[in-house]
Amino acid sequence: MLASLSLILLCQLAGEVITRGLGLPLPGPVLGLLLLLILLLARDRFSSIARGPLRNSGVETASKGLLKHLSLLFVPAGIGVVEKLDLLATHGLAIILILAVSVMVTLLATVLTFRLISRLFSEAP
Repeated sequence: MLASLSLILLCQLAGEVITRGLGLPLPGPVLGLLLLLILLLARDRFSSIARGPLRNSGVETASKGLLKHLSLLFVPAGIGVVEKLDLLATHGLAIILILAVSVMVTLLATVLTFRLISRLFSEAP
């Protein structure tokens, strides 16, 4: 599991180094996740050719362990909110309004995208 967590963190580090080095407008962890996906796909393709599919590798075990304790990752965010309660009290109404508008825009965009895609697929032969 330690090697798998190291691989996950190395992919994230590589993503950070690449995005900062090239000045890409992409978060480093996102690029690191893409690198990890490419590595896992290459591993699965190679393993199916060489010796059959891998059943339960360490990366899957490590990721399941991280998902089990995912709620712990919300503790720093909660502490940050408590630390900035004065700003929240000052701008709380504006934050709630912005959150409500962003939720509505997201829902509207999702509905319009779904309707567009369903029309395109219903017209296809």
